[in-house]
Amino acid sequence: MTSATPPAAGRRRHLQTAALAAAAACLLAASLPGTAAAKPKVGNGNGGKVELRKLGELDGPVYVDDAPGSSNLLFVVEQKGAIRVLRKNKVIDRPFLNIADRVEFGGEQGLLSVAFPPDYEQSGRFYVYYTVRGGAINRVAEFRRTSATTADPATERVVMDIDHTIFPNHNGGQLQFGPDGFLYIGTGDGGGGGDPFDAAQDLNTRLGKLLRIDPTPGNAGAYGVPPSNPFAGPTAGLDEIFATGLRNPWRFSFDSKTGHIVIGDVGQNEWEEVDYEQASTLKGANFGWNIFEGDHSFAGGPTPARYQPPIHEYAHKGGACAITGGYVVRDKKLKSLYGRYLYGDLCTGQLHSLVPQLDRARKDRPLNEFVLGLTSFGEGARGRIYATSGAGEVWRLKQK
Repeated sequence: MTSATPPAAGRRRHLQTAALAAAAACLLAASLPGTAAAKPKVGNGNGGKVELRKLGELDGPVYVDDAPGSSNLLFVVEQKGAIRVLRKNKVIDRPFLNIADRVEFGGEQGLLSVAFPPDYEQSGRFYVYYTVRGGAINRVAEFRRTSATTADPATERVVMDIDHTIFPNHNGGQLQFGPDGFLYIGTGDGGGGGDPFDAAQDLNTRLGKLLRIDPTPGNAGAYGVPPSNPFAGPTAGLDEIFATGLRNPWRFSFDSKTGHIVIGDVGQNEWEEVDYEQASTLKGANFGWNIFEGDHSFAGGPTPARYQPPIHEYAHKGGACAITGGYVVRDKKLKSLYGRYLYGDLCTGQLHSLVPQLDRARKDRPLNEFVLGLTSFGEGARGRIYATSGAGEVWRLKQK
């Protein structure tokens, strides 16, 4: 005989079992590193919920970064050749580094970025990308700090010189340490309209590429080449090349949560593009320039092997002219932008965000904020996001 209602003793056992199961579930949830309920949601991109807070004014800032072990300091690169330090949003009088005497400054040339390796707190080494006086070489160089807020220009060690002899534009200039600990270098195609020497598709030049190296001395001399690079060893192509087909990757970044790369590649006359790849598809990727501009035919020709189309593109309408790439926002206080890729345009100054996906971006939305002469974004401690203007301002994005 069965009954829908258990007898009293059975009912007690039933309740005790349920209580034990509930308690076990709670303990299991507490022991996990995170639960679905605890994860921040991808923001809705509501631009009205974000505002810019001005931190200060400098001389032509083009990049912002923080350094491991220096969470109370912010390092701002000035294009003329200095790196300045902000402590608690106040500019320290003495520059962290001043190499203006060896930098060619003007237009797209100058001191363009800085990168601090994961071991910076112990080693004191850091790396910069700059145009050498005379304009024919873009250089990646190592320097060493002498204190938390100063570095010695005399400690320079040349890591790599990149010939850039014909035109002064399309220098690239971004340095970033990837999740794998190697240094990634974005180079432009050498300048001139339409990539006249087809550098971006040429495996025998560093121009128009994403390079990947170990910046400490190795078998190549001033730096090491990871053996996992797609053209390392006897394979045709320069060992340090990791990806090809870029026009001018002025700014790229790695998502601090997923490790995926996002590249804002500046277009020619019509299309600006955002490229987004995971490690497995980035290796040996060809982003298509100058066969394609965005995902549109430019010079024409067969689609290259390993072609990776952009996940997002926008046309030169309403005054837009050049993408300034940013970051996938991981600042938990920027709720409306969390998990979204932030970028802007140099000419319009309007900020945008989108949800990056490996096949195609979605929900591209404008913010109600503008940075006129937008030169760069930066990511600091706890995922804080910054923006710089060629007019001199340094801003932090905050949730209203």
